[in-house]
Amino acid sequence: MKIAVTGSDGMLGSDICDLFSDFELVKFTLGDFDITDLDTSISIIKSAAPDYLIHAAAYTDVDGSENEPDKAFLVNGIGARNIAMACEEVKCPVIYISSDYIFDGEKDAPYSEWDTPNPINRYGLSKLIGEKFISSLTNRYYIIRTSWLFGSNGKNFVETISRLIAQRDSIDVVDDQTGSPTYTRDLAEKIKELLGRGYGTYHVTNSSQCSWYEFAVEIAKQRSSSTIIKPTTSDKFRLPARRPPFSVLNNTMLRLEGLDELRPWQEALADYLSQ
Repeated sequence: MKIAVTGSDGMLGSDICDLFSDFELVKFTLGDFDITDLDTSISIIKSAAPDYLIHAAAYTDVDGSENEPDKAFLVNGIGARNIAMACEEVKCPVIYISSDYIFDGEKDAPYSEWDTPNPINRYGLSKLIGEKFISSLTNRYYIIRTSWLFGSNGKNFVETISRLIAQRDSIDVVDDQTGSPTYTRDLAEKIKELLGRGYGTYHVTNSSQCSWYEFAVEIAKQRSSSTIIKPTTSDKFRLPARRPPFSVLNNTMLRLEGLDELRPWQEALADYLSQ
């Protein structure tokens, strides 16, 4: 079986390529082709003729999306459209990686796959636009929404906190945003399990939930750090993009498909830090 992966050198894409090494892989990076160019996307993907395409390429700068919304809409929206159209040309199912930020965070319980999206920042809107293009242009799709990713091949919260606790006696971390940290290697393994299952939208995150503050406290604990972690509010940082206060995803479709949910994020964090 031939699997194509866009964003193959990214944090998630690298783990996908590692865990899918028993398949024939076609790895696409930004240098291979521009996903925002429709003709090029169709030509490259038709030539590759994959059995599945995992679309992990994205513009992931949440605050940058506020300052450059057209860039976010072009890469995450139009890029997804082009990938969907190209995959239709070769009758290839597409796996699109989406985000918890398509929700507004006002719900007081985890979001199921059929809850109504209502993004409150432009990054979330750009990912929702990508979802709409994928689901309207092909019937062969898996939309996988995930959250708070950390992994070995990219910038992430775990590395930021690890650096700060090595440099400072105390740090402030927001305690008014709650989500589910997700290890990219665990996510990649679940994507592999999903291939060949029923198409549709799936929420895939590590189990349990926490605030960024609680996440930082656990990182410091597992790092055996004495740095004091102090809770604060999002207002203190005044970032360009609003964040949903509660974006925990209910992995309902995994359960309905008879698939195990991912392990607790604390266990995944321990594995990540051990490496």
